[in-house]
Amino acid sequence: MSDRDSGALRRRSLFGLTAGAAAALAAGTAPAAAATAPPAPPPTPDGGGQSTPITADQAWRILSEGNARFVAGRQKHPHESLKWRESLVKGQHPFAVILGCADSRVPPELVFDEGLGDMFVIRSAGEVLDTSVVGSIEYAVEHLGVPLIVVLGHASCGAVSAAVDLVRGTAHLSGDISTLVRAVEPAVRATPPNPDPAAFLAACVAEQARRTAVLLKERSDIVTKAIAERGVKIVSATYELTTGAVTRV
Repeated sequence: MSDRDSGALRRRSLFGLTAGAAAALAAGTAPAAAATAPPAPPPTPDGGGQSTPITADQAWRILSEGNARFVAGRQKHPHESLKWRESLVKGQHPFAVILGCADSRVPPELVFDEGLGDMFVIRSAGEVLDTSVVGSIEYAVEHLGVPLIVVLGHASCGAVSAAVDLVRGTAHLSGDISTLVRAVEPAVRATPPNPDPAAFLAACVAEQARRTAVLLKERSDIVTKAIAERGVKIVSATYELTTGAVTRV
């Protein structure tokens, strides 16, 4: 088994909800025993054995390798087989949370060349945090044992561009779009001026990704505790539309 596939099986036997805990979650109660009563390991369709949990750094390396394949056009399209799909029926065990923009050009599963069950993906325009987004991340960190959170912005982000127009006084917004764009506004105001509009927008996109990572730690005691006690990490990054490359910022 390759290091990539071994990593994909990294917590199949150590994380996830038991059947009872899943029922408790469905009923709206917190599964207190989830972290102490791991289920039996599911089938290993790639022929591998039981593996140990991976670290945040190892998770980022796997994502980086997948993105390199995507950039080069040499994708493996892993974990799409029938056997792999069947192995996930009893639970999910992703190795990373991806908070990305809702933009249709930036699907994380394709950008990182990952497959079913590999990533816990949450998408909102401009990577804007609200209670449902924060709660979803907390669920992945606390109950699924995910070691890495990636906040992924992208070039030519419409939400960030609208926030730039808002700051310049040229935006015409209505409905809940106005609320969304105003959530991005602080990142634009924190970005140093640049006479090059494209360069300024790119800097604002990076600032929004970084700012979201900071805000997540400020808003979530669960995430902060996981960082301090379990080595969970948050990475901010941006995606370039023309090249397909993801870069840490």
